[in-house]
Amino acid sequence: MELHSIACGNFKLDGGAMFGVVPKPLWDRTNPADANNRIEICSRSLLVEEGNRLILIDTGMGNKQSEKFFGYYDRSGPESLDASLSQKGFHRDDITDVFLTHLHFDHCGDAIMKNKNGVLTPAFKNAVFWSHESHWQWATNPNPREKASFLPENILPIDESGQLTLLKGDGFIMENTPLEFDVILVNGHTEKQMLPLIKYQNKTVVFAADLIPTVGHLPIPYVMGYDTRPLMTMEEKSKFLKLACEKDFLLFLEHDPYHELITLQNTEKGVRMNEKHKLTTYF
Repeated sequence: MELHSIACGNFKLDGGAMFGVVPKPLWDRTNPADANNRIEICSRSLLVEEGNRLILIDTGMGNKQSEKFFGYYDRSGPESLDASLSQKGFHRDDITDVFLTHLHFDHCGDAIMKNKNGVLTPAFKNAVFWSHESHWQWATNPNPREKASFLPENILPIDESGQLTLLKGDGFIMENTPLEFDVILVNGHTEKQMLPLIKYQNKTVVFAADLIPTVGHLPIPYVMGYDTRPLMTMEEKSKFLKLACEKDFLLFLEHDPYHELITLQNTEKGVRMNEKHKLTTYF
């Protein structure tokens, strides 16, 4: 097995929304805001190369939305999913599986593209798309709080293509999935968010997605305003971080522009980052 970090570009989100009720002087230490109170966010996918399979975990937001839409997020930087795949020697057509932790637009937007005729089609023509059955129902019948994050043009064409496979399961850890890894299920951010738990070179790498989007979100009360069940997020984060320290997990951070891969340590203030690394230099 080989793991590859895939940079999909940077954007900005409101710092208050990203940290909920936590006062700005506290979160600004780790995630400094600009003059408009927005913090830097990255889209970082993970490519799992195992035998004949190439599994892409999340896709970033893509580029098919309007300029007005992207104007809210101030996208920046030269990185893109296609360029990053090319740097690793791959193409979209090589991807065999696209695993979507959840269906918010910044995680699945580049799963679907517009062709030259403006028709929405899967951006990975040879891939199976993986989602969780309960989350799929949640996303296709969205609640008012999350409706703006579940964009039909990102979601429905996956099903219409016939390339969608839905995982079923409950509990904290789904074992023996059809993929090359187990999955942690968390429900605070959104229903049945799936976090890959990847055994790699005698270590365990966890794709932290939106349970812990940045290092600044390690403290238990530091919960995003986007979460549908913030108290549940706190419980899940506490349980996860305890397990992560016990098992010496490495966290691969999807949204932190300054930290890609981190180790953890117990401190008198709770679980915090120990060291930061790049995937390519740690292994």
